Amino acid sequence: MKEIAGKRRRFGYRRIGVLLERKGMTMNHKKLYRLYREEGLSVKRRRGRKRARGSRTPMPEAIRPNQRWSLDFVSDTFGASRRFRILTVIDDCCRENLCLVADTSISGARVARELDALVRLHGKPECIVSDNGTEFTSRAILKWADNNDVDWHYIDPGKPQQNAFIESFNGSLRDELLNEELFDTLDDARRKLALWRYDYNNVRPHSSLGNQTPAQARRTLELSDGSAPGALARTETADYENQTRRLSL
Repeated sequence: MKEIAGKRRRFGYRRIGVLLERKGMTMNHKKLYRLYREEGLSVKRRRGRKRARGSRTPMPEAIRPNQRWSLDFVSDTFGASRRFRILTVIDDCCRENLCLVADTSISGARVARELDALVRLHGKPECIVSDNGTEFTSRAILKWADNNDVDWHYIDPGKPQQNAFIESFNGSLRDELLNEELFDTLDDARRKLALWRYDYNNVRPHSSLGNQTPAQARRTLELSDGSAPGALARTETADYENQTRRLSL
């Protein structure tokens, strides 16, 4: 009985009894259950699904660009109540929205590809924060974080306040755009998201940044550090809009 239970840890006493009968060992089910309990072979009840733990190091404070990014998903509808999802990514330091990716389905592999595009444009973050959604705990994301040497922190289940920056951004996105606009098609949603993203980063004042825009806050921080990468030093509006459109489609 111990040998079978050791190999098949999720089998109860009834299935173990069947396997014992196949080996020619038959006993009354009451005796089988008593021995099963006495040997401490009862199946342990699982307390929820297995979750990726991510990095065990303390989450760094976001005091400069690319020190910490936050990721999350927002959903909305278009057409005849057909749903689509939006991947939101922000830089926690300067509150800049790095991308809004809209599609009917976004897998972990798709998230990894979008992160590769953002790294090429903005540089690599030191840390990324997200919830325990299946896309963020997928093998593709775990492999991406390992290959890029990026610490990935997962907030505790049911504790969205631990990822407050992205939650605040998602609230602004829903209040200022998603609840105000009707989307006819996915392309229409992508176009409106790109326009709103440009306004959010370059026009809309943020009280937490001293009423600067995220783009102004990023430039100020980079100039004070004296180490702005070339991709981040671009200020041409047309070029920025092209980048926004390319990342949002």
